[in-house]
Parts: sequence; C-alpha cells; structure tokens
Amino acid sequence: MTLRARRVLAWIGGALLLLLIGATAWLYTPDRDQAALRAAYAGPPSRFMEVAGVTLHIRDTGPRDGPPILMLHGFGASLHSWDGWAALLSERFRVIRIDMPGFALTGADPTDDYSDARSVAVLAALLDMLGVAQADVIGNSMGGRIAWRFALAQPARVRRLVLVSPDGFASPGRPYGPPEAVPAMLRLLPWVLPRAMVRGTLAPAYGDPTRMSEAEVDRAHDLLRAPGVRRAILDRMAQTALEDPRPSLPHLAMPVLLVWGELDRMIPASHAQDWVAVMPRAELVLLPGLGHVPQEEAPEASLPAVRAFLER
Repeated sequence: MTLRARRVLAWIGGALLLLLIGATAWLYTPDRDQAALRAAYAGPPSRFMEVAGVTLHIRDTGPRDGPPILMLHGFGASLHSWDGWAALLSERFRVIRIDMPGFALTGADPTDDYSDARSVAVLAALLDMLGVAQADVIGNSMGGRIAWRFALAQPARVRRLVLVSPDGFASPGRPYGPPEAVPAMLRLLPWVLPRAMVRGTLAPAYGDPTRMSEAEVDRAHDLLRAPGVRRAILDRMAQTALEDPRPSLPHLAMPVLLVWGELDRMIPASHAQDWVAVMPRAELVLLPGLGHVPQEEAPEASLPAVRAFLER
C-alpha cells in the first residue's frame, strides 16, 4: 500500500470516528432527575414502600374493604398503563398497582435479579405488607406472564386471573430455555434514547396509533430515563429465559379470562389459541379495533367484559 493510500485511509477512518462521536453526542440522552420525575409522576395517591429489599412505587385506591385487584404492567411500561381501568374500578374495588422492579419510578432492583421467581417473591411480600390475603390479578404482556406465574406459585392468593395479551409462549423460531442475546444496538440504550425512538416503539402497541397522545409519549420517554432503568431493562432482557408453559398452565385452578385486541401487532390475537388449547375452561374476549394495550387505548370500551368477569 502506498503512503498516499495509507493517508487516505487514515483520513477516512478519522472522519468516520469524528462522525460517530458527533452522532453519539447529538443522540446522547441522559437520565432524568429522580426528584423531578417523582414531582411530575408520583403525586397523590402515589407512595413508596420498601418491599423485599426494593422501593416500590405503588398506588392503592378504592375502598379498603372492597375486593382487591393487583395490576401488573407490561415491559417498559409503568403503573400509569392502568390509569383508565383503575379510575373506573376504584369505586367498588381496591385497586393496587405498582411500577414493577426495574421500571419507571421503582427503578432498579438492588439484587439485580429480574427473574420471574424474584417478581413472584416481591408480589407476595407486597400483599403481605398490605394485609391482602387474596386478590384478583390482572397482567398485560410481560405483566401477564408474571401474573400467571404468581398464580401458579401462590394459588391460594389469586381469586381470579385476567391475562391481557399475555406473554409466555415462544415466538416462532425462538427456542424455550436460555435467554436470547441482547442485540448489540440495544446495548447503547443507557446512553441513547431519542424521543422519536420511544414514539416509534409505542405506536405498534395501538390498534389505531392516532389514539396515542403526545403526553403519553412524553411520560414514557421520561420514565424510561429514570435513574438506572435502562440498565435494568438490559439486565432483565439478559435474564429472561422462557420455559414451555404448556405443562404448567393446566394447573391454574382459578377462573381465567383472556383478553386480546384483534389488531395486536406485538403478540397477535391468533396466539390466544395456544392458551385456549391448554386451558379449555378459560374464557376468551377479543376486542375489535384494539391493539396490545387495550386498557390504555380505549379503557371504557375494553373494561366491561373484565368488570363482568370480576363481579361474577
């Protein structure tokens, strides 16, 4: 290689390095201040409780003598996912919802353990501290997977189980067993999270993305930038090992309601048949025109079947 060629390649390499540094600096997204986030998103009735070694952001509303409901949000979300349903149910039910460990204002779990078993232990300790012997449990997506695992591990504590587009079955081509490797680009998450990326991630969760408000995008973007959350998300991804649910699900003895948006693009509604095949007594409700988070997209339209199931 000639000296001139070496100089040209060196110049190109230097230019690419400067371009990468400039792009990283432009896209750099620091964490938000925790106190500012609490002021913005943890006003009354929010409170914080030390449970099993983690500080949980919790909202506990409705009559204390009402039938308790425990709500578990999906991956990357927060207890605000349930705002609509909680407001409609709190007149009669005691509605308990939390930011799951590793997300939003609960933040990172000091144990760095994001296994489903750890989540089950935290939920059991929470109900103990709240004096709740038994509750109806509602979970969406990842929260749905943790809900049915909690019901299997603590069957006496779950009266009824509502699974909204639940996770649990492997996608085609993905094996059960070891966790999948975290994609290399996602490892930039602790430093790079432009708002447009968050918006692009949220939109497919809606059957009609025009129903998603800019305030919801702002809140999601802010809470994903809570201190330690983005690293916790990567840790959870690295630890999530799916086990084949088919041997376990038939052991759910409590009434089960499956709720699916017909336009779900995250976990398509056709996956509901996997659940019905192993739980033939489970009820299935399909919601026309709605996507992966019907409780957010259209709370008033998506709740009636759930309310009827809970009040039966």
